[in-house]
Amino acid sequence: MSRQFYITDVFHSGGYSGNQLATVTDTAGLTSDDMQVIAREFNFSETTFLMGGDLQSGYDVRIFTPSQELPFAGHPTLGSAYLIREHVAKLTSDTLALNLAAGKITVTFANDGVVWMRQKQPEFGEILDKQTAADALGLALDDIDEDYPVQSVSTGLGFTLVPVKSLQALKRINQQGSLGFGIFAFTREGYTADYDISSRMLANDAGISEDPATGSANGCLASYLVHHQYFASESIDIRVAQGFEINRPSTLYLRASHADGEYEINVGGSVKLSAEGRLV
Repeated sequence: MSRQFYITDVFHSGGYSGNQLATVTDTAGLTSDDMQVIAREFNFSETTFLMGGDLQSGYDVRIFTPSQELPFAGHPTLGSAYLIREHVAKLTSDTLALNLAAGKITVTFANDGVVWMRQKQPEFGEILDKQTAADALGLALDDIDEDYPVQSVSTGLGFTLVPVKSLQALKRINQQGSLGFGIFAFTREGYTADYDISSRMLANDAGISEDPATGSANGCLASYLVHHQYFASESIDIRVAQGFEINRPSTLYLRASHADGEYEINVGGSVKLSAEGRLV
């Protein structure tokens, strides 16, 4: 049988930009192996499969990279929620929930067109040696920001966060080794004056040489920034750039706060439909 699919650009910055997401909506009879093969066929960072559900109980979604299934990922969450609301279920509600392997994620549609997801409470993992991080990124130790730690953080999917000193150093990154599932490097220099932070995400172990925009990693970044008071505050409302090195410029909005041991982590961006068709 043929199966309907859509392609969306998530966290786009106008035109064909942002992170491409393929979503298959006709999933009856598909096995996990079938889904993995289809994800490899699209060969995007992630492909999602809509498995059913409703507005009351939430919509069941599975997420695959070209090489493995993921419990959670950011741009697949926003792109899938956008398609469910606008093209599949055709809802008027400004809020819906996705049931992912990592748990239920709430997505909200703002009047200005930004789609937001509330991420789970962060888990702060081990602090890594900075020389090891520099070697993994093909950088010198002096390129790593000595004021903040290299640390693993997860809000459902774990990343190793590496603060670098400059945009020049960020641009020179050439992954030479692994620091876990994905390495998320960032600096407080913006590609333009519109951005507070520039970033790159590399995940060779997951079959993703570089990701144009990573909502899950940016949720970890938001947690890290307020936890370590990177902007001298336990709350942030900032704009992050990603994907510029691979000609897929992306814009991500982060709003986060930390008070009384609780974190509120929100990641937002714009989503647009760029293609649709049928798998045969």
